[in-house]
Amino acid sequence: MEDKYNLTREQNIFLAQKILAETVYNAIKLEGLNTTYVQTEKILNGINDEKVALDDVRTILNLKSAWKYILNNLDKEIDINFVCNVNKRVSADESLDWGVIRYGNVGVRLIDGSSYDPEVPDIEKVTKELEKINKIENTTEKALTYYLWGARSQLFWDGNKRTSNIVANAILIKSGKGILSVDEKDLEEFNLKLSKFYKTNNMKEMKDFLYNKSIKGMTINKELEKKNKNPWAKSKENEKNKGNER
Repeated sequence: MEDKYNLTREQNIFLAQKILAETVYNAIKLEGLNTTYVQTEKILNGINDEKVALDDVRTILNLKSAWKYILNNLDKEIDINFVCNVNKRVSADESLDWGVIRYGNVGVRLIDGSSYDPEVPDIEKVTKELEKINKIENTTEKALTYYLWGARSQLFWDGNKRTSNIVANAILIKSGKGILSVDEKDLEEFNLKLSKFYKTNNMKEMKDFLYNKSIKGMTINKELEKKNKNPWAKSKENEKNKGNER
């Protein structure tokens, strides 16, 4: 698998901040919330909307908090503490025990009405799997593998897809490889393929889907970047020299 984008970390952070409202909106649509994009944007900007349920407001603000955490901690290792810290923010006041690896049974209702019942996570096995994922050389492959493994494993009591998505984005952003976000228009196809993946644990079809439809980035023209930056650099240097002459 080749990386779709090759940005600097600075460029990728800029992109993440630029499309935060879109990314959060896509995440809440994945959870079935009815909040509109405009309402989501208002809540992220600290503007109250009385038409939005308090639970939905909390979900949006929790996502904002989790995104802030990863962008401020991109140099941290993707280990069990990092993952738990993301979930602690994603599912605060929503989950039975947020930020803690699940210690009881849960079931996931699939799109065909059947139930997927993951095993209760063993913290030693989780740690070993994280170490294995971290050894994957290609960044995009690593991020998608983590996302699918984290979602299917249901590591936490709640917020597993959201947590896995944000951790996967931390992996991408720290190396400048784009943003992972499933667009609203692709949700039906996503849910069908995710249900199939939960049953089979075969990642290929889901990886192809996410790679082709859900990784976003920017195209940087290196020649124009160099050309357009030079006049500013010269201008700043001239201003500095004039200041020294006074």
